[in-house]
Amino acid sequence: MRAVLLKDFGPPDRLTVAEVPDPRPARGEVTIRVAAVGIQFLETQVRSGMMRGALGGAPLPVILGKEIAGEVIEAGEGVDAALVGSRVLATTGGVGGYAELATAPADELVPVPDGLDFRDAVALYRYGATARGLIDAARVGEGDRVLVQAAAGAVGTILVQLLKRAGATVIGTARGAAKLGLVKELGADHVIDYSLPGWTEQVRQAAGGAVEVVYDHVGGELGRDSFSLLAPGAGRQIVFGFSSGQPLDVKPMELFGRGLTLTGFSAGLIWNRPAFARELVTDVLGLAVAGEIKPVIGQSYPLERAAEAHAAVEARSTIGKTLLIP
Repeated sequence: MRAVLLKDFGPPDRLTVAEVPDPRPARGEVTIRVAAVGIQFLETQVRSGMMRGALGGAPLPVILGKEIAGEVIEAGEGVDAALVGSRVLATTGGVGGYAELATAPADELVPVPDGLDFRDAVALYRYGATARGLIDAARVGEGDRVLVQAAAGAVGTILVQLLKRAGATVIGTARGAAKLGLVKELGADHVIDYSLPGWTEQVRQAAGGAVEVVYDHVGGELGRDSFSLLAPGAGRQIVFGFSSGQPLDVKPMELFGRGLTLTGFSAGLIWNRPAFARELVTDVLGLAVAGEIKPVIGQSYPLERAAEAHAAVEARSTIGKTLLIP
């Protein structure tokens, strides 16, 4: 089969396509003919060498890729053979997804419902569950004023839609007219370009003062500016990453003095509980089938252009979800 190999850590051009042996399922696993692979920002950091620990000790060369959609073609020992032919979403053991075939644990598969294609399903998969978890983590209620940073991204595009369903007033930030237009189409009440001077004042004007909730996966200076917008006594900032490369820096006394809440959120809180994760994903997929939310796939690349896909994700020039299509 063809697969994208990472032979050395470094820039995107370290990703190359090669012929490798077909994988065989171990006990409790299935083999999937991959129809679509979701690229995660974390994978660009792994490739660069910044987050090589996320490989869990897997040696180079390695095939990156965690979230896949496709058809089960083989069941390993101990797995119900009736799964063969099923349309599923799956999470690999952390590697192996950027390929024509991949193996995954059978007990963590999520069925892809009729009426939803593989590309849309994988675009809503792990980040859809993350968005659902983020709603719960912030205890978002009717009328809450919510700031979503990088709202045109893979998580943000889903989060904006779920927040509107929860009755929140959504202020979405992004960079550039095209991304702002998309966020507005998804239902945001206000859209603001965070790359322009005075953006925080625009948020205050849109919110009528301050916001109850900030969703921050950027960190650094942008995270600090967002923190300043929280309403005293009620504000809560949910931190679920630091794509800027710098974690949010907030001192305990800043929280006490203003009566604020700072919550760290990791997708691992969901995916370490497979049954719970499956429940969240199934709910999000059901909303998509019903037409209540829509996946946003900004760009798709064949395996041969995996390096180009990584470069685009790193440059933050992408919109919504970025896919590889074997």
